[in-house]
Amino acid sequence: PQEVPLLLAELKPGRPHQFDWKSSCETWSVAFSPDGSWFAWSQGHCIVKLIPWPLEEQFVPRGFEAKSRTSKTDPKGRSSPKEKTLDCGQIVWGLAFSPWPSPPSRKLWARVYPQALDFSCLILATGLNDGQIKIWEVQTGRLLLNLSGHQDVVRDLSFTPNGNLILVSASRDKTLRIWDLNKDGKQIQVLSGHLQWVYCCSISPDCSMLCSAAGEKSVLLWSMRSYTLIRKLEGHQSSVVSCDFSPDSALLVTASYDTSVIMWDPYTGEKLRTLQHVLDSQLDYARDVHASSLRSVRFSPEGLYLATVADDRLLRIWALELRTPVAFAPMTNGLCCTFFPHGGIIATGTRDGHVQFWTAPRVLSSLKHLCRKALRSFLTTYQVLALPIPKKMKEFLTYRTF
Repeated sequence: PQEVPLLLAELKPGRPHQFDWKSSCETWSVAFSPDGSWFAWSQGHCIVKLIPWPLEEQFVPRGFEAKSRTSKTDPKGRSSPKEKTLDCGQIVWGLAFSPWPSPPSRKLWARVYPQALDFSCLILATGLNDGQIKIWEVQTGRLLLNLSGHQDVVRDLSFTPNGNLILVSASRDKTLRIWDLNKDGKQIQVLSGHLQWVYCCSISPDCSMLCSAAGEKSVLLWSMRSYTLIRKLEGHQSSVVSCDFSPDSALLVTASYDTSVIMWDPYTGEKLRTLQHVLDSQLDYARDVHASSLRSVRFSPEGLYLATVADDRLLRIWALELRTPVAFAPMTNGLCCTFFPHGGIIATGTRDGHVQFWTAPRVLSSLKHLCRKALRSFLTTYQVLALPIPKKMKEFLTYRTF
């Protein structure tokens, strides 16, 4: 049965600024920190808000309070985190939190603040309109580093999930760049190969692969070990604008202006299935296919659902094994979406600078799925196919049962 995601809360920018084309109001990016303790909202007008999670009670309707902060201080006597405003000085397009805690970041902290003790800090990277990337320390809101190299808008950012503080940036200058924050943000590689603006970059959870989507019909898959091109995935009919790996790295999804999401096996390059946002029966009416152009696709943290945001004013939630959405919510001018890392909530950002928080299906993974996820976290498709196990099991483990 189709459910309707409930709107839990909505954040809106304060007073509209004086009209100024240089600081447009779109929320191009929203992000949760990996431990779920912070939410970053690029609210337009060059501002990023860092908001402690769960949200303060005034934003949340009664009955939906997450584990509310019962006391304002934790046992160690520190006060609870406060909302921070980061003025980036440029329109903010991309956001990424570092994994946390990440021991190497102590070195960075110690270099910038030699007086600081052994301290593990959470970092937020912001990709800006002028090609700069600013690196902020979340607890204090201090600027740690400014990374220069891109010649145009930094559209997307992604940290390696293993905590070694390698950052990948995707830019309208048609390149991806790899930065090592442990070496003062040194640029260690430039990846060239796209012919159009690069919209999106996603690193596989096992840190072996990088996927990049530009305004092209194909997406590129790179090795995160050698920084070389592994393969081109071809199948979309129009620009691909968003991509994401499943939590076990076994699947890759790509979303395109052609109104479809394709699910791939990144190891073999096979197309496993296509999720259509416009039914063939609707195409007669929908001459203007752009009405259903996709903006964003994301996997849920347990890997059983996908969320998509499209220009037809719908947030859709898909179950991995079904070909039709299990839930729809009406949202206008959606640009991006992301799941809360512990599940149950989706955040969406809009062209008006708003953020909305929606209920997402809460699911208890089956033992079968948990086993598959555990195995696929370290076995490639080829390694699974080589196992001396029944064909049915191989099909399940390689997501070929649907």
